[in-house]
Amino acid sequence: MLILYGTSACHLCEIAADLLRDASLEFEEADVSESDVLFERYGLTIPVLKREDDAELNWPFDAARLAAFVS
Repeated sequence: MLILYGTSACHLCEIAADLLRDASLEFEEADVSESDVLFERYGLTIPVLKREDDAELNWPFDAARLAAFVS
């Protein structure tokens, strides 16, 4: 499962989520503002996409980088 770290007020996070939806990928969204630990880790770098193997794809990414990351 993919996890997209972001916040509800982040327009870049919305763009990243749209890229994931356009690619028909299943993902969970995690709001970093709801956790001190997540905010400390990702607060300045959102959006960040994380795979099950803990590999992370930091913004900016496009459809091609996304496809390479998930394959």
